[in-house]
Amino acid sequence: MERPDLRVLLVEDDVSLRLLCRVNLELEGFSVLEAGTLAEARVAVPGVDVVLLDLNVGWEDGRVLLRELKQGAGGPAVVLLTGSELDGDAVALADGLLSKPFAPGELARAVLRAARVESARG
Repeated sequence: MERPDLRVLLVEDDVSLRLLCRVNLELEGFSVLEAGTLAEARVAVPGVDVVLLDLNVGWEDGRVLLRELKQGAGGPAVVLLTGSELDGDAVALADGLLSKPFAPGELARAVLRAARVESARG
């Protein structure tokens, strides 16, 4: 199934989970970039439509990147990936939420929902 013009950035420090997510998203036809740190994510963000963001990227706090991405207009949609408790501010800023563990099909649906939310804003 092809997803025209949707580029996804997967920000996740767990290499195995990142591989699993990337393969599943690519099988759905998405173009996927990967980042294992927030610094890598910042470099990869330009030109992506949706960011799948783990809130705990190693010792880094994904909320920092979430706030940066949502500061200005025209940024990508952001779907939070988390297995921990969420604060209301992070949920309010995000365009979607996916709790770990999740089924592979949920990943593609979350990306599509977030992309629609972002396109409706723009």
